[in-house]
Amino acid sequence: MVLSSVLGFPRIGANREVKKAVEAYWAGKTSADDLTKAAAEVKKASWTSVKAQGVDFVPSGEFSLYDHVLDHSAIFNVIPKRYVGLGLSDLDVFFAMGRGRQSEGVDVPASEMKKWFDSNYHFVVPEFSEETDFKLNFNKALEEFKEAQAAGVTTRPVILGPISFLVLGKNAKTAQPGFRPISLLPKLIPIYKQLLGDLKAAGVEWVQIDEPILVLDTAAALEKEYTAAYAELVPVSPKIMLTTYFARLDSNLKFVAKLPVAGLHIDLDRAPGQLEEVIAAIKNSSTVLSLGLVSGRNIWKTDFAAAIKLGQTAIDGLGADRVVVATSSSLLHTPVTLASENKLTAEQKDWFSFATEKAKEVAVIAAALSGSQDAHVTEALEANRVSIAKRRAFEKNSDDTVRKRVAAITPDQLERKSAFPIRKEVQAKHLNLPKFPTTTIGSFPQTKEIRQARAKLGKGELTQEQYEEFIKKEIEIVVRFQEKIGLDLLVHGEPERNDMVQYFGELLHGFVFTQNAWVQSYGSRYVRPPIIVSDVSRPGPMTVKWSSYAQSLTKSPMKGMLTGPVTILNWSFPRADISRELQSKQLALALRDEVVDLEKAGIHAIQVDEPAIREGLPLRRADWDAYLKWAVDSFKLATAGVTDQLQTHSHFCYSDFDDIFPSIQRLDADVISIEASKSDMKLLNTFKHYGYSNQIGPGVYDIHSPRVPGGQEIKDRLKSMLDILPDSLLFVNPDCGLKTRGWKETEASLTNLVEAAKWARQSYA
Repeated sequence: MVLSSVLGFPRIGANREVKKAVEAYWAGKTSADDLTKAAAEVKKASWTSVKAQGVDFVPSGEFSLYDHVLDHSAIFNVIPKRYVGLGLSDLDVFFAMGRGRQSEGVDVPASEMKKWFDSNYHFVVPEFSEETDFKLNFNKALEEFKEAQAAGVTTRPVILGPISFLVLGKNAKTAQPGFRPISLLPKLIPIYKQLLGDLKAAGVEWVQIDEPILVLDTAAALEKEYTAAYAELVPVSPKIMLTTYFARLDSNLKFVAKLPVAGLHIDLDRAPGQLEEVIAAIKNSSTVLSLGLVSGRNIWKTDFAAAIKLGQTAIDGLGADRVVVATSSSLLHTPVTLASENKLTAEQKDWFSFATEKAKEVAVIAAALSGSQDAHVTEALEANRVSIAKRRAFEKNSDDTVRKRVAAITPDQLERKSAFPIRKEVQAKHLNLPKFPTTTIGSFPQTKEIRQARAKLGKGELTQEQYEEFIKKEIEIVVRFQEKIGLDLLVHGEPERNDMVQYFGELLHGFVFTQNAWVQSYGSRYVRPPIIVSDVSRPGPMTVKWSSYAQSLTKSPMKGMLTGPVTILNWSFPRADISRELQSKQLALALRDEVVDLEKAGIHAIQVDEPAIREGLPLRRADWDAYLKWAVDSFKLATAGVTDQLQTHSHFCYSDFDDIFPSIQRLDADVISIEASKSDMKLLNTFKHYGYSNQIGPGVYDIHSPRVPGGQEIKDRLKSMLDILPDSLLFVNPDCGLKTRGWKETEASLTNLVEAAKWARQSYA
């Protein structure tokens, strides 16, 4: 019999209960006990919901109040010394590591965040050194297994594997030169043995151990570590389902297939071509193969016929008792349930499947592969056949105007009229910015009043005219504030925007939107990704009105703000029937028209943000060149249609640029801004090493934390930056946009930023 499993479930709650509970706790409005109760209710609802869909292996232990990697740091005592001895509860230490803390005499910054592989989820980076003292502070996997058991659900605990945990970390500042976190594996394994042994003693049959780094090229160098680690873990552990996702195993399969684990999970949504090779590698063993047939990353309904065909291939090679049908990865990356959507058309709703529905899909596919004659299974298979046929028919539609325009793109359209050195001189005269010019990344606080006005517009309680008058007043507040503190290159603050991707999707043809399809990005920050369903085009200007109005209020130069084509693509749910390249270039052409219109309207600088360009990089190096070619070309296509005096900006956050630096240079933006404060400015050494020639604004403070940086702190960062970068290239700005911050901390932080820039002008005259 073929069994079914889900690798992980959204932890936000169907109505964002976790976000509300966590933020209420941060605000001091509820207690830790209240937060624990709210979390318990969401966990119970998730477990019972997955079980109710007929899934055999229900996940537990992957729930988190902030981030699952941060959970592991807390579990294994990987807590940097700066968070110890502050008189904080364990819960508050946990949150301080994730978001920083500046209250009641405690002032500590947040830990570094990075993107979770090629997703828009951010994890908190563990810090390791020779001094790291591993111990099992608590066994979260065991606690949640028992919690689910008490709710009537037997679960399969999920933990992050020891090698991925170490490799995803970084060296602490106290680490000696040449230290590598993986060297700590012999110290960490006994703690994992303790954790797994406790699970086995409690009656856990299977445990899911995630080792996602096994799909990376770099894992090839870790064969000895994997062999040694799992030789120790397997004898003391419940049966281990070794889990990989997001890409293919490739050559790493040679040693993975030899590991003495009971099961292996592979992602057949992202890498269906690996199936036969994996079957051949484990055929003569007793290893159970878990097939990631239902996507954990998109929202499209699974094609049952195609999934069953892959599943049957595995059964033919291994036997039904060695096959499990599963989601390709955790469903963390999908919304909770389609049941909450009542504004999609019937046709649109029939295309999609969210986490709860995907759990049902897993169960149906497994039942079909087991030969079930149940009427409900038969009905589900037939309904899916009809649904997929209808979607395929819709996908055949295309906008010939858009397709022909993409086909007619020429190399000349990708290049600015002059090289950067010439543009830099022209822009210096036109903009007349001082040395170390100050600016922000774009957004200003989205206040309660702004959100209420937007909601009232949606409910019809405000007319469009009344709403626009409100937005104008908000823009003027932002402009006057920037003038008051002395920022040099201004922004309009984006009060009219709900989200940096959703806003543009709503103004472009080719998208549909949900009401409650929230997905976690980091901590309590959730996004509602648009869905691309057809060819994309721009029916008219999207930002010109608001940027022009802002510019009319001031003599200082105003920066127009756009989200780049690659980021809109990566932060939406894209189409599955055409290439990402074609979708990206359609978006680029739409944005190109907007950029040209902004310049015609008198805007002096335009920022086209691409924070997701590194995120979208394929996990296997063999696939990099093709992606980087079309991704960079898309950005250039969007930005190259302007005159030399228009200063183009772009923003990137939480990105390792070392491996793709030539592509960052090839973007040819006049100014780029990057996250630098949380990563100890290590990115800047990459720019120094390669000799980056265009202008750059490394973030001087972290906006993802409510903590206000002191003036001296920013001066010290500027000093460090100027040890690496030429002073003629340096802009001064925060790490990212200020949308999630409050006005009080924004005013204090930006005032300190401006004062630090003034100090730098005097000190480096």
